[in-house]
Amino acid sequence: MLRTGALLAVGVTAVPLTGCDLLDRDGPDRPPDPLEPLAGESRALADRYRAAIAADPGLTDRLTPIADAHAAHADELRRLIGRPAPSGPATPEPTAATGTPATVLAGLRAAEQSGRDNAAKACADAPGERAALLGSIAAARATHLEALK
Repeated sequence: MLRTGALLAVGVTAVPLTGCDLLDRDGPDRPPDPLEPLAGESRALADRYRAAIAADPGLTDRLTPIADAHAAHADELRRLIGRPAPSGPATPEPTAATGTPATVLAGLRAAEQSGRDNAAKACADAPGERAALLGSIAAARATHLEALK
């Protein structure tokens, strides 16, 4: 009986100590998630599209759905990662898009191409539970390329 009581006492004190580790998963020692760059890139693309819209309101109807899609992708990636977006701008403020609409669209198309390639690589490298979301993001970016032609 004394042995059982001693084991229970040790067990009860050990549980809170190990339980604290479960709650402290976002500590400074937690390595970055491999999807962090893709989440940041999605947010940067959304910002870049919004800058293009601000520079040329005639592109609003064409670019707003794409900007919204990138913002949604960034939010969903952050949810999957389990961390909020870093406070403050992760990327420098997007410069105002300049040039003709054709020049602006060409720049967006190049950024979208790079983003599509990055999403496809992340999808190929991801474990199964993440691949579906990453495949959807890669497919959306491919569709964005078509919309920018």
